[in-house]
Parts: sequence; structure tokens; C-alpha cells
Amino acid sequence: MIARSLFAFLLLAFTASVASAAAPTRVEQWSIFELNLNGPTTGNPFIDVELTAQFSQGATHITATGFYDGAGHYRVRFMPEKPGEWTFITHSNRPALDGQTGSFVATPPTARNHGPVRVAHTYHFAYADSLPYRPVGTTAYAWTHQGDALEEQTLRTLAASAFNKIRLCVFPKNYDWNKHEPVFYPFAGTPPTKWDFTKFNPAFFRHLEQRIAQLRDLGIEADIILFHPYDKGRWGFDRMGAANDDRYLRYVVARLAAYRNVWWSLANEYDFMKEKTEADWDRFGRIVQQSDPYAHLRSIHNGTLIYNHTQSWVTHASIQNGGAVEEPGRAQLYRDVYRKPIVYDEVKYEGDLPRRWGNLSAEDMVFRCWNGLIAGTYVGHGETYLHPADDILWWAKGGVLRGQSPARLAFLSQVLEAAPTAGIDPIDKWQDPRFGGQPGDYYLLYFGKEQPSSWRFELPKNKLADGLVFQIEILDTWAMTVTPVPGTFITKKKDDYLFEDAAGKSVALPAKPYVALRIRRSP
Repeated sequence: MIARSLFAFLLLAFTASVASAAAPTRVEQWSIFELNLNGPTTGNPFIDVELTAQFSQGATHITATGFYDGAGHYRVRFMPEKPGEWTFITHSNRPALDGQTGSFVATPPTARNHGPVRVAHTYHFAYADSLPYRPVGTTAYAWTHQGDALEEQTLRTLAASAFNKIRLCVFPKNYDWNKHEPVFYPFAGTPPTKWDFTKFNPAFFRHLEQRIAQLRDLGIEADIILFHPYDKGRWGFDRMGAANDDRYLRYVVARLAAYRNVWWSLANEYDFMKEKTEADWDRFGRIVQQSDPYAHLRSIHNGTLIYNHTQSWVTHASIQNGGAVEEPGRAQLYRDVYRKPIVYDEVKYEGDLPRRWGNLSAEDMVFRCWNGLIAGTYVGHGETYLHPADDILWWAKGGVLRGQSPARLAFLSQVLEAAPTAGIDPIDKWQDPRFGGQPGDYYLLYFGKEQPSSWRFELPKNKLADGLVFQIEILDTWAMTVTPVPGTFITKKKDDYLFEDAAGKSVALPAKPYVALRIRRSP
């Protein structure tokens, strides 16, 4: 009896083991399936070996490019955008890597996985599952080049904030308040300038991938800056030559495109990179577009010369212009020009630097973000407070946030999250650009630096009729409070342009700056 029981137990264990081994790999939708292969190490595998894999599900076929990860390891990463079974076959100019086949199952996404962000409603964004995405971004250009202690502190700071996007550079920066050598370099060779641009340093990119994955797990989009002018010849990454530039772009896209939280920014202040031409940037944009099978968001950031964002490869306009968001009417203009989402990724920074771009007050930082919101655009944050000991400025190195604007931007984020699915759009840009929302249903009226003690209920006429009922809340965007206004307001046509309250009612206001009204139609 004991022998039979032992036999039965072993048979059951063996059967379970076989069933487990035979079960296909399971990967969550919009996560990463990674195919790992061993291949040749002779010559220069980074340029000699070609590797792709075609992933198929029914009539859907997607080709992902592989990359060499050192020590004979080749990888292909794939982000399944549909649930169900996928099959794959590899293609390579090396027999050991060619004709490899297999399959895996993409399972439904878990609660915090909404997929990559796409353009929605022309001027706005949504995740792939249609959940609206409202960017409230920040900038820490070189935070992934600071070593584990400071980088992990940056991640803890982000986890406790409302920021859902961060701009970061692939290459290290050589600029004021950021002069030290990085921990890793992107190419094989000897610093500062003896590089073999045909051989990448896999350790550098694995480290970058680790940080991107950590951002993804925090629900934060990684706006990856592929080039920047703040090398100035120290390492030479800003002047590698066309062939090396193009190879670098294809390698970065092959490694990172399968991460769902990736955005591509071709450059920070592209026009300050005097080694590049407009034709170079157009070519770079097309390379990234053609190399990325998932069509992640793409843009390019300017210094003083605005890029031509009408280019077909540009999905949204990334703009540096602090003056544009000093008033909602100005911020709206780029929407009309480009007819794409407008993200003011740089509008100067809250801080105390002896530079005009780095000494905004917290009040001005928040003021600019609210003007952008009312205009139907999105404004990014930055912080440049001098560190008393070791030059750790958030804008450059990350670390901790010291300013007063992040808490107020968390309040702004809450307002955005409660806005209509279609987003905030200008409502009366020809006459009163202080209004944003969706006409007939939802209005935000931002008074900015005005300090009115009352506001007579008057709304622009679009999509209004007599007898509609509205409720109003007073938003103190600095004190971060929401105060309901008692009673309701009922619309009545006033003239050819406005509707007023049928009883002529007004709203009492606190006579202080940075106040807004949220006006919502009652069900």
C-alpha cells in the first residue's frame, strides 16, 4: 500500500511537472516578451549581425528588431498589444539565430497597466485602453547618471508625487551644477573621448532600462531625450557623425521600444546643437518612426527656434516658451498652428538660480501651469533650487523636491482627472480665453492674478439653452481648497454671445489671486 501511494505521488508530481513545462509562456498585454538567444561573438556583433523576429496573431504581423547585449547574448523584445496566443519566427544573417520559432500567450492587463499613451481627441492623450491620460510632468535631465543612492532617492520622491511623466537624457550632461563623470558610458572605450562608436556598452543600457522599468511600475511615462547640446565636446556624444548617430538611434529603439511608458524626444534644445542640420533632425525623426513598431509618441524640444511640428513623424509639439503660458490666449495659439497636443515641457523653473530661466517663484510656476490647462495644453514642471553643499538640483540630478509648486500641481492633477473624457479645450478664445472646458457641460474659469470679489454668472453661448442648471465650486489653486457655492444657477439668454443666470445671480469670491471656478451642469 505504501509503495503504491509513493508511486502515485511520484506519478502525480511528474505529470504536474510535464504539464507545467509544456504550458506556454504567459506575458501580460502591453508588457514585454523577451526572446533570448545565444549567437556569435566573433567580429563586431553590433554591426555584423542582423536579427529580427516576426510576431503573428491571425492577420496581425509585427516585426521587432533584435539587439546584441554582449557576451554572445542576443535579445528581441516584443510588446503584445492584443491578448491571446502569439507565434514568432526569427530572421538573421547568422544561422544560429535564424529560423527560431515559438509561441507565448498574452494575458489581459492588470489594473495598473493601461498600455502606451496615444494622441486622443486631436489635442489630448489617452492610454491604449482609452483611459484619459493628463500629463503633469517634471524634468530631471541627468538623474540616471548619478549612482544608485541618489537615483533611488529620486524614485522615492517621484513615488510620493503627482508627476506622471519625467524628461530624462540618454547621454550624460556637461553643464553647470552637473560636471561630474557618469557611472556608465554608452560606448566601449576609454573616457573622456576614446570611444568606439560601433560598439555599445550593454551595462549602460541595462541600467537605463532598469530605471525606465521602475518608472513604468510607478505609472510614470519616461520622456527619453535622445540628443542634447550639453556635451560640448567633453565626451563627443553630440558630434559622432551621421552613421554613428543613425546606428545609435536604431539600437536605442530596439532596446527600449517594448517598454509601454516610453516617449521619444529627439532632442533637448535641438537648435543649440550646431553639429546637426534641419535635414539631420528630419532624418532622425523618420528613423525613430520607422524603427518603432509600436508608434510611441514622438517630438523634439527647442531652444530659441521652434521646430516645424507639422512634420508627419511628430505626434505632439514639445515646446519651450515661458512667455506663452503667462496668459491662456497665448498658450492656445500653438494648438491652432499645429493641430496636435501641445506640451510646454519647459516654461522656466521654480528656483533661486542667478539665471532668469531658473528663478521662478512657486506662485508663478503654478500660475503658468493653470494658464496652460485652461488653454487646452499641458505644462511641465522643473525645479532649480541651489543645494547648500553639493549642487544637487532636481532639474539636473533629481534627489528631493524642495519647492512649493509640486503640492499645488498635485491639486491641479486632481482637477484634471475629474475633467470630461474629451479633455479641457478653449471655449471662447476670441473674447474671453479665461474659459476652458467642454461647452454646455463643464467650465473652468481661471482668474489668475486678478483678485475679484465677485463674478456675475455669464457663460459663452456655445451649446447653451435656456433653463440649464449648473453648480459652481470655488477652487483656490494655491491654498488647494474646493468650496461649493450654495444653490444652483439657471441659464437664460442674455444677448447674441452670452447666457446669464435667470435671476441675475453672482458668485462671491475671496478677492485674492489664483482663484478658479469649476462650473458643472447638473444631471
